[in-house]
Formats: sequence, structure tokens, C-alpha cells
Amino acid sequence: MEIERKYLIEKEQLPADLASYPFHKIEQGYLCTSPVVRIRRQDDDYFLTYKSKGLMAREEYNLPLTQEAYEHLKSKADGLVISKTRYLLPEKDSLTIELDVFHADYEGLFLAEVEFPSEEAANSYTPPAWFGRDVTFSSDYHNSTLSKGRK
Repeated sequence: MEIERKYLIEKEQLPADLASYPFHKIEQGYLCTSPVVRIRRQDDDYFLTYKSKGLMAREEYNLPLTQEAYEHLKSKADGLVISKTRYLLPEKDSLTIELDVFHADYEGLFLAEVEFPSEEAANSYTPPAWFGRDVTFSSDYHNSTLSKGRK
């Protein structure tokens, strides 16, 4: 089960020392958006992911792929292949902020996600002051929706 909250971040609010944090280079495409079937390259690792319906909490299953399988499936992706850099920032209560800085078609979009061990923890979370609007309950900011292009 994936339980996460998602926030829009304004460029002016990004941490000044962002480059000092660990990060992953991510590229992902969607073979289907209902249900979500995603392929992802994260650095030198490749995955096929299934996600159930839901906003804050939903089932998620990851299966490893080879680079060859990823490249084959990438050519079959519907819509945009999203590219982003994901920075990992330590947060209170042993949580991690995953700050996505989007590239190419979504240059200038910044989203922060925080994953939680329970829905209770997610519901009681108070985000840092630099976080913007809570978009957890808006499917507009799901990467599967973004893959369909800007409206």
C-alpha cells in the first residue's frame, strides 16, 4: 500500500542547497492510465509498476525490468514520457520528502511527495512552511495524468 501526500512547490520556495541532497534521474511512461501501468527508469534500474485507483492511499506493485524490456515498452507508451530529477530530503519523524523537479514538457513544475506508514500519520502531517498547495486529492497532479500533456 502506498500512502502519500503531495504538494505543489513554487520555484522561489525551493531549498537553496537542493544540489547537496541525494537524487535520482527518472524517466517514466504509461502503458495504461486506468488502471495505471507504468514503466520507469530510475538511474540504472528499470521497473514495471501497477497502481490501483485512489488518491492518498492505493495499492502499488513493482516488478523489475531489464533495460531491453524497458526500451521495448517505452516505444509503446501512451502520451508523454516524463523526465524528472527526484531529490531526497530528510523530514521529521524519519520521513523523506521526495522533491520532483520536472524537465522537458513540464519544465518549471515542482512537486513534493511524502510517504507515510499509515493513513493516520498522513492525515496528521503538518508540512514544512516552504511547501505550497496540498494537491493530494487532485488527480491532476498524478504523473499518469501529466503524461497526457498540458491542458
